[in-house]
Amino acid sequence: MSTLSDYLQDNARWLTAGILLTCLSSFGQTFFIALFADDIQSVFELSHGGWGSMYTAGTTASAIVMVWAGRQADVFRVRTLGVLSLLALALACIAMSLNPWLWALPFVIFALRLTGQGMMSHIAAVAMARWFVATRGRALSISALGFSIGQAFLPIAVVALMAFLDWHVIWLLCAGISLIGIPILMMLLSKERTPASMTESSESLGMNGRHWSRNEMLKHPLFWLMVPAILGPSAFSTAFFFHQVHYASVIGISTMQMVSYFPFFTAMIVIAMILTGMLVDRFGTPRLLPYHQLPMVAAFAIFSTHILGLGWGFFFLALTAGAQTTLIAAFWAEFYGTAHLGAIKAIAAAVMVLGSAIGPGLTGILIDFGIGLEAQYAWVAIYFVLASISIWIGVSNARKSLPSTA
Repeated sequence: MSTLSDYLQDNARWLTAGILLTCLSSFGQTFFIALFADDIQSVFELSHGGWGSMYTAGTTASAIVMVWAGRQADVFRVRTLGVLSLLALALACIAMSLNPWLWALPFVIFALRLTGQGMMSHIAAVAMARWFVATRGRALSISALGFSIGQAFLPIAVVALMAFLDWHVIWLLCAGISLIGIPILMMLLSKERTPASMTESSESLGMNGRHWSRNEMLKHPLFWLMVPAILGPSAFSTAFFFHQVHYASVIGISTMQMVSYFPFFTAMIVIAMILTGMLVDRFGTPRLLPYHQLPMVAAFAIFSTHILGLGWGFFFLALTAGAQTTLIAAFWAEFYGTAHLGAIKAIAAAVMVLGSAIGPGLTGILIDFGIGLEAQYAWVAIYFVLASISIWIGVSNARKSLPSTA
């Protein structure tokens, strides 16, 4: 039986490629873009609702395109698709830096969200879920460390750089970093595991002992019962970080004080991811899924009332964020098989991206109408109670159709 050290050594190049992709996806993630919210709103003279609407428009468009783009993970090698996505991400960062036109802003947001949050995250998750079977949970949790690295260090770095660099220059630096990632990814994947090498073993099959197509998944009730679980964290975590600067002012702290919680938040995510990955490999996803969003209830209740303090809110938010990263990615492979995983997860990625479009836009409009974030977050807590019930109903029925090893 191999040790963790042996596992990491044997699979270092593929796991590192996953970490690289998830880390560089940060440039298209809301927590990163939102750091420039004040500057963007000032330059383009946008209200909270106007900025949120622009963000929603670009992100919604990226969600639609993800249905097609995400399917390419079933066609192209990670080395090819990853390089193309990194190149497109670099161009999107350059566009954010140089764009002077309000009408073009949604298109820039579209490019950043599609290439960063959409494709980079999608490619990494599909690769890990397909390349690793018996250790799928562990591989997904290790690969997702890239998200945590980005969240831990980039906000503090950007806020510090803003003290002596214009924000346009920072986006050019992001483009340069994305381009540097291309040769690194090519080197890591010079020897690549391929989808063709996967065999239809019982470990890789889904419900009823077979591989499901995307159309079959869409006709099955489990998918629709899972939609609130996919949509909710994306929508409302995105909204929280999108309005982080505004929320900090509402509760009377500085932006630097706000982002100072991010390393702690990230550390908790890493712990939650690693523990979830271990539990997934041991128990499977069905036993864990119904409960993983309950910490969100606590998190948004705290953000609404401040009854336990902001640190506890970040703690509970991190528990679900870490668990979700591993659980949901493993869920698609375990319940629907791996043969059409790229196409299936493309739908899930589109729902996730759509959620990240709805959250900022909806909350921004409500702010403009005088409904504060604290009042909104009380309703968000209730949403996650209902989402957890929906997961429990769907998984309780569907797990009966899983292979006996699940």
